Amino acid sequence: MFSSSSSYTSFFSILLAAFSLLPLARAQLNSTFYSLTCPNVSAIVNTVMQQAIQSDPRIGANVIRLHFHDCFVQGCDGSILLDNNSNRSIQSEKDAVPNVNSTRGFDVLDNIKTVVESSCPGVVSCADILALAAESAVSLAGGPSWNVLLGRMR
Repeated sequence: MFSSSSSYTSFFSILLAAFSLLPLARAQLNSTFYSLTCPNVSAIVNTVMQQAIQSDPRIGANVIRLHFHDCFVQGCDGSILLDNNSNRSIQSEKDAVPNVNSTRGFDVLDNIKTVVESSCPGVVSCADILALAAESAVSLAGGPSWNVLLGRMR
């Protein structure tokens, strides 16, 4: 999947940097947060990610990068996914100058959110969907799998 060893190394370096930020989290997260309210959320996310990667093999790396950008600035809160609000003159992280032309994959996350909402309306946060999608991307690329800690703000 990776064209050179340097891109493979870069991929896992970014991944390592993103997960080094996890100890900074203050919330009480756990891997079973949605076990009663949306027990299939991980499977749903994984299925949509599989379909997306079949269409575009690079999309997994894009989703991991989005997760990194989201977590790098004040924790994993899904703020990278927010759209601009012209009524309030608010420019989101998504369209901020440093992220223009460097972050991609929003359409895949929107698709995942739509599918999750059809099964579990109003339950799963966008931040948790992004975290699950990033784990799925790593796993589907042949990397390790882990239990994602869930329960970020809705």
